Amino acid sequence: MLQELQKKIVACRKCPRLVRYLSEIRDRFPTYWCRPVPVFGDPNASLMLLGLAPGRFGSNRTGRMFTGDSSGQFLYKALHDLGLANQSEAVHRADKLRLKNTIITAVVRCAPPQNKPSIQEIRKCSAYFREEIKLLKTVRVVVALGKVAHDAFLRMKAEEEGIRPSQYKFGHGFVHHFHHRPFHLVDVYHPSRQNTNTGKLTMDMLKSGLSKAVGLAKRL
Repeated sequence: MLQELQKKIVACRKCPRLVRYLSEIRDRFPTYWCRPVPVFGDPNASLMLLGLAPGRFGSNRTGRMFTGDSSGQFLYKALHDLGLANQSEAVHRADKLRLKNTIITAVVRCAPPQNKPSIQEIRKCSAYFREEIKLLKTVRVVVALGKVAHDAFLRMKAEEEGIRPSQYKFGHGFVHHFHHRPFHLVDVYHPSRQNTNTGKLTMDMLKSGLSKAVGLAKRL
């Protein structure tokens, strides 16, 4: 069951470098979550958002996906405007934020140093979002928040369907189709401060990409 898997994720200690890093942060900030972050959202969702990893001062602090930092504020504003969230702000786990027909997970569940997980850490942790997709049987569309999420999803599809990942290029607003569930992958730039502050990703761009995913989910 999904709840049992989330307990397993939160208790995970498979990556020594990440365990050490979180321990160092916890020593400095004892109130921080500093554990792997579980999935968040509607368990009956048809739309899944797949991020990279928790931010040190965001999800790693609060214990909820995209909560407590600028990336989350940007993302949840878009989700709220599209009717996928009941409020536009995500401050802490007890702030009554709820998602509609949407669930959020990540390729890596622990905050990595400099926001850069290793290839080995990505491959180890990717098993969790794959298990989530299997358990969340209503998920039909996945939104890749950035190229790392795009690549991780395609590795899963390569094993399941025999596709060639190189044939599916990453680009903001690109849509890719598959024979088996999840049937669609929609690419958007990650709502990181680096992208939003420079104008590489605007609110209109993010909402446009998410709207494509919502439209695909409704047609299924």
